[in-house]
Amino acid sequence: MTDDAAPDLRASDADRERVADILRDALAEGRLDMEEFGERLDATYKARTYGELAPITRDLPTAQGAAVPAVSLSKDPERDGNWTGRIIGGDDEGTSTWAVAVMSGFQRRGHWTAPRRFNCFAFWGGGEIDLREANFADREIVINAVAVMGGIDVVVPPGVEVVVRGVGVMGGFDHREEGVPGEPGAPRVIVTGFAFWGGVGVQRKLPRAEKQRLREERRREKLERKEQRRRELGASLPGLHDHLDLHGSREERGTRRRDDR
Repeated sequence: MTDDAAPDLRASDADRERVADILRDALAEGRLDMEEFGERLDATYKARTYGELAPITRDLPTAQGAAVPAVSLSKDPERDGNWTGRIIGGDDEGTSTWAVAVMSGFQRRGHWTAPRRFNCFAFWGGGEIDLREANFADREIVINAVAVMGGIDVVVPPGVEVVVRGVGVMGGFDHREEGVPGEPGAPRVIVTGFAFWGGVGVQRKLPRAEKQRLREERRREKLERKEQRRRELGASLPGLHDHLDLHGSREERGTRRRDDR
């Protein structure tokens, strides 16, 4: 295989996801604005070959400052759906262990490591703790949320078990995601704390990459249905033309008979 042929090779879903991860990191670091991120992410999921993927991240550095490789030609094994690679364990205490919002807001989202215990406080403000793309310092983590006249949202991906133990006074904790069994090996997230004239919500959402993949699948299915209808209509047109020709011939014969009279 020559290098000249490499750009024409078909890219896999894993290749597109690697490029999408680089774009998300660049957005979080401020290297891309939301408009640029959206345009490049859309181009990523539309790309079919390595040659189409390569320019998307060519001007973006890695966290170490080295140039980003266009696309890896080595085929890494696809994820088998287990959580082994996302539960770090050991002495890792997480990327961040606390957050405070006083008449303001905070966010923990994207690629980060959720610690064994995360403490957060919101007063006349709000916060978001998004675990959809996070790694986990342990198989069980605790989010201790205190909301006073404010709100805190916890977002978990499908497959994670959620236990809610918080107490609300003229406020409340969202228990809707409790009781959903977790996948084998998935982490357990315990949400505890206190809410006074405020609330702590728990939502279960698909990761952004999965949502984008599903949107792309629906778009392809829609195009396929449209193409199928076009082919069916094309197949029926010859018979329709024959019917119109026969009908026209009968009208012409009737006109000639009337003229003969």
